[in-house]
Amino acid sequence: MTDSAPEPTAHRRTDVWSLVHTERAALAADLADLTGEQWTTPSLCTGLTVREVLAHITSGASLTPVRWMAGVIRCRFDFDKQVAMRLAEQLGATPAETLAGFRRVVTSTTKPPLPVMAMLGETVVHGEDIRRPLGIRRDHPIETLTRVADHYRRSDLVVLAKGRIRDLRLVATDGPFTTGSGALVTGPTLALIMAMTGRTGYWNELEGDGVATLRARGEVT
Repeated sequence: MTDSAPEPTAHRRTDVWSLVHTERAALAADLADLTGEQWTTPSLCTGLTVREVLAHITSGASLTPVRWMAGVIRCRFDFDKQVAMRLAEQLGATPAETLAGFRRVVTSTTKPPLPVMAMLGETVVHGEDIRRPLGIRRDHPIETLTRVADHYRRSDLVVLAKGRIRDLRLVATDGPFTTGSGALVTGPTLALIMAMTGRTGYWNELEGDGVATLRARGEVT
């Protein structure tokens, strides 16, 4: 994991947490009336349903650095096993319990040993992992998306992003985000974010000579 962005100052951390809370609240509202069948819909995260992804978001908002490290040790530094264990803790017995658990952490500022910007990125990206298969659209504020895109362009923390876009030039068509040099990839900021983080379902929203290279670099699992 390399070149993560520096942690913001205390004032900026408060600002970023406000954006995280806004995104979580919007996601909770979007999921309020899902049917049982919708909760079992495969998400954009390979092997996980939308309900399981929501539990994963909840787990991230419930883990202090100490609990995170205790889980890592318990799982013998198998990070995938740790993620699965924590997801199971937050899943609940029913979709209603899963959603209730998420609602309880909407305003949480608890996090693993990650930058606050990583928490915002996770909320936006995993929120779309859930919404996209369900046909739910959120018009994210472009300022929020631009900050998330700027975070991912310089970070391979948690998910490969910086490495996925090496030698490519990304230019947003709906906002000020731009980065890199090389073969061009253009599209909406959200599509660029999701492609940077390996979500294949957004490639058809992108244009440019660099799209084929981006696709060849694989998808998230």
